[in-house]
Amino acid sequence: MIRTLATSLALSALMGGSAFAETFDVKMLNKGGDGERMVFEPAFIQAAPGDTIRFLATDKGHNAETNDGMLPEGAEGFTGRINEEIEVTLTEEGVYGIICKPHFALGMVMTIAVGDAEIPADFFEGRVPPKAKQRFEAQLENF
Repeated sequence: MIRTLATSLALSALMGGSAFAETFDVKMLNKGGDGERMVFEPAFIQAAPGDTIRFLATDKGHNAETNDGMLPEGAEGFTGRINEEIEVTLTEEGVYGIICKPHFALGMVMTIAVGDAEIPADFFEGRVPPKAKQRFEAQLENF
């Protein structure tokens, strides 16, 4: 029993605590619970480095991908296919702007803050449609 416990603790230490990582499910929806159209639910997630985000193709016609210029330095972007689930593990601390490419102009965006993150001063410097910018700002309002 003691040997098994010691082995488990050693493996957890080697894995960098990933055994304790959390998985968040995000639905890609045509209409959210609050009546808003073209949304991710939830629209904001506070995660820890090593946590996994699973984007669920709940309604057809959506994807999830990082928006150019809206991810932490050193972080790798990702692009999911339309109508397919995608699962990503985020390891870099910072703020990630996520979009549904077909519905970006309609404001289908979400924000993921990983670790001890701060909103970068240049987060909105790229090309962001007005409705998308409005939703990003609302998501970050209480951050």
